[in-house]
Amino acid sequence: MTSPTGPLEGVRVVDLTAVLMGPSATQLLADLGADVIKVETPGGDATRNIGPGSDEKMGPIFLGANRNKRSVVLDLKSPAGHAAFLRLAATADVLTCNVRPAAMARLGLTYEAVAEVNPRIVYVSMIGYSQRGPYAKSPAFDDLIQAAIGTPHAMERASGTARYVPMNIADRSVGLYAFGVIGAALFARERTGRGQRIDVPMFETMVPYILGDHLYGHKFVPARGDFGYPRVLARSRQPHRTKDGFVSCTIYHDHHWKAFLEIIGHPEWLQTDPRLATMSTRIAHADELEELVKTELAQRTTAEWADLLKKADVPVFPAHTFESLLQDPHLGAIGFFREEEHPSLGTIRETAVPSEWQGTPPAGYRPPPRLGEHTVQVLAEAGLDDEAIGRVLAANAAWVPPVRG
Repeated sequence: MTSPTGPLEGVRVVDLTAVLMGPSATQLLADLGADVIKVETPGGDATRNIGPGSDEKMGPIFLGANRNKRSVVLDLKSPAGHAAFLRLAATADVLTCNVRPAAMARLGLTYEAVAEVNPRIVYVSMIGYSQRGPYAKSPAFDDLIQAAIGTPHAMERASGTARYVPMNIADRSVGLYAFGVIGAALFARERTGRGQRIDVPMFETMVPYILGDHLYGHKFVPARGDFGYPRVLARSRQPHRTKDGFVSCTIYHDHHWKAFLEIIGHPEWLQTDPRLATMSTRIAHADELEELVKTELAQRTTAEWADLLKKADVPVFPAHTFESLLQDPHLGAIGFFREEEHPSLGTIRETAVPSEWQGTPPAGYRPPPRLGEHTVQVLAEAGLDDEAIGRVLAANAAWVPPVRG
């Protein structure tokens, strides 16, 4: 186990976030070398209790969003825990939180309170909704935000069933956006010398995700067409079944259709079928043409289609399952998946940092921390001596895990 290094080495992040949105953002920072100190309540991040390993408070969702961090447990409602936290915040470049501002105010940890001890702090609040609107005090979870931006409506138009995307797409997408915001704020501080407060609301971040495609004709005032990008909403837009599996292919531009029609033995259709004439006519008849493709792809195996379409320069990829994705030959060749030894869990599977840096490559690895694993170490770095740390622990304002046998 070595401390992570990389382009953000020397940046300290005090991370009050939990669950997925905030932790996914701060893991990206940690992967690039930032010293991310995860401050948890005595109960710990709720994701510690989800899935296999939850009996050790080390469930897989937690493991997937908290590597390369250190864990400190503080009771921020207690005077000693609050004071210790402010000592820690005074050493930080960034503070992240994902509870509503009113809750931070009740804890005495508003931006103004933290800036008193650290004027250069970049204080990033990941919240549900802009605090300037009527939804300001509303709770936000991934499902709620998906509903709020119309994801179930889009799914119903595309498939006939109103449902959520089966992954935490809002949490992860907003976390990725917050990661970029934090980087920009640190750059701004280098130029101005000043810290600042930044709100990253889930709802407003996700609205452009869906309307970027589906505002469509209503991008214009007055409207020049309906809502919804027809190609993306086409009910037949899905991986197509082959003789032995599924394959995804994008037959999109003129040369793609020309090549595909030659493969299936009907090059003349490009001239005789008016639906194929232009990009616009193909989009207008997307469902019908996808049905044509579906019928043809069912006649051969996945491997046959992958070979034929690749040779014809038509974008194609066999559709993975969760299981087969782990065996992907490209990911295997670049060592994207690796096995790491966790001191309390044994072997766990990790993914690599996806960006590749020429000058300041990320390096090192710290396994996801046990609850409170680094409490004493981090408080000492914040300037508390052994006696002061002892008083905080004795007041039950901080917590450390039991010593392993």
